[in-house]
Amino acid sequence: MEKLIVIDSCMREESRTKVILDAAREVLSARYEVETIDVNALALPPLTPEGLKARNAGVVPQEALSVAGRIALADRLVIAAPFWDMSFPAVLKAFFENMSLYNVTFTDDGSTCSGLCKCRKVLYITTRGMDIPTGDFRDQGSSYLKALSSLWGLGEVITVAAWNLDYMPVDKVNEKLEETTELARQVAAGF
Repeated sequence: MEKLIVIDSCMREESRTKVILDAAREVLSARYEVETIDVNALALPPLTPEGLKARNAGVVPQEALSVAGRIALADRLVIAAPFWDMSFPAVLKAFFENMSLYNVTFTDDGSTCSGLCKCRKVLYITTRGMDIPTGDFRDQGSSYLKALSSLWGLGEVITVAAWNLDYMPVDKVNEKLEETTELARQVAAGF
């Protein structure tokens, strides 16, 4: 069975993003061995000057090395994060900084970087309170993940998003979440 890693960065217990993620995960678990990484529980710190100096000297925390190695070997990735300050939560950015390890998730040939990850598709699940559709210049989460995919060699990034949820009546929010959850199931079925 192929391996799928879910990178969960949902911030609230009542997370709308988590509702969509759970529906997709249910479909995906029929075809993949699923491992979930709770980014908030892992709570890796952002890279500091001291951390960079240690990393350059070859000192990498074992936990980060282990998780990055599992990501590099995964057949598929699912990333779930709410829209946060025009992107996603800082804890997820810090997670990615810790996973960007030379000769684990990427390498270089002296003139450019190339990815070392086995993954060929990424599913990004998000919800946005604001009226910002996917692809809008203010949607920096999707564009960041496409850039990261280029660095790590992850392949196609598919975004499933519901937006404008903070400015709709409750019945419309529920309708939009149901619609987006169904879309996530459909995408997961062919993922």
